[in-house]
Amino acid sequence: MNRPKIGVLIVDDSAVVRQTLSEILSSDPAIEVIGTAADPFVASDRIRAQVPDVITLDIEMPRMDGLTFLQKIMSQHPIPVIICSSLAEEGAQSTLKALEYGAVDIITKPRLGSKQFLEESRVMLCEAVKAAAGARLQVISPARRAVEPKLTADAILSRPTGAMLETTEKVVVIGASTGGTEALRAFLEVLPPDAPGIVIVQHMPEVFTRAFANRLDSLCQISVKEAETNDTVLRGRALIAPGNHHTLLKRSGARYYVDIKDGPLVSRHRPSVDVLFRSAARYAGPNAVAVIMTGMGDDGAKGMSEMKEAGAFTIAQDEATSVVFGMPNEAIKLGAVDEILPLPSIARSVLVRTR
Repeated sequence: MNRPKIGVLIVDDSAVVRQTLSEILSSDPAIEVIGTAADPFVASDRIRAQVPDVITLDIEMPRMDGLTFLQKIMSQHPIPVIICSSLAEEGAQSTLKALEYGAVDIITKPRLGSKQFLEESRVMLCEAVKAAAGARLQVISPARRAVEPKLTADAILSRPTGAMLETTEKVVVIGASTGGTEALRAFLEVLPPDAPGIVIVQHMPEVFTRAFANRLDSLCQISVKEAETNDTVLRGRALIAPGNHHTLLKRSGARYYVDIKDGPLVSRHRPSVDVLFRSAARYAGPNAVAVIMTGMGDDGAKGMSEMKEAGAFTIAQDEATSVVFGMPNEAIKLGAVDEILPLPSIARSVLVRTR
């Protein structure tokens, strides 16, 4: 029995963007573009005629901005919304505000590029829509076309060489995707200033990861920054993987640090949780705690399995508090998870395991 297609409404004041998004999304047999709109008023008429499963929404539009429209949608008729934004530093804060208002994800507006770039954009756009269609529209914390062959973390990591000095310093690695921005905020806000060093992969486009890190830094007792190559993993600091780049945990003697790399999509993502987790398995082993949070797909499941085999303690967010239970569930099904916890309990468990 064929499943019904995911109906998408595209809201953007650019005719070119509307056409490009329509072509990209329509290339996936699981997705149907049921309409487009140049502004929120036209979109409202489209919704009255046919309620979409997912809306892609621009922020800056005539007559009514996207944030105002998003608030009206969420208060009157909640529908999964993906913010479609340009890669503009000045617009990053408004886009992150949309996630607070209930949007489930951010995608970047497609632009001309190489064949590989366009194909990667297609994969990520379609994945985002599928994730949004299955999202739970809930407040977590206060306030396929035939799938392309997936590369594994082997595409990014090389084998470690040479002996390393022993260390007992603990490190925490976290992976999240759809719904993860608010889940991470809830987790990081309750950590004390001397919390263990943390490295995070949140599936998010470039530019937005820096704004996201800055926002978290202003809210948390620990410091939070976008990771740069050779940044040391320190107590009281969390490093966010930069969008469009893989982030690896490395160790030199007793010092943990991060390495930022380009490379192909791994598990259909860049940055990839699998890449971070596999590097943590190799360089931290039993000194690591891994957390996999809300998100669609299976990125992180194999890496978490490797971490568990290497002696790390592994935690998955439970289904009830996940916006999308895909990533945690895949890790659970692999037998890679030691503990399944609701979001408010994860920080306490991490602190106990890293004393």
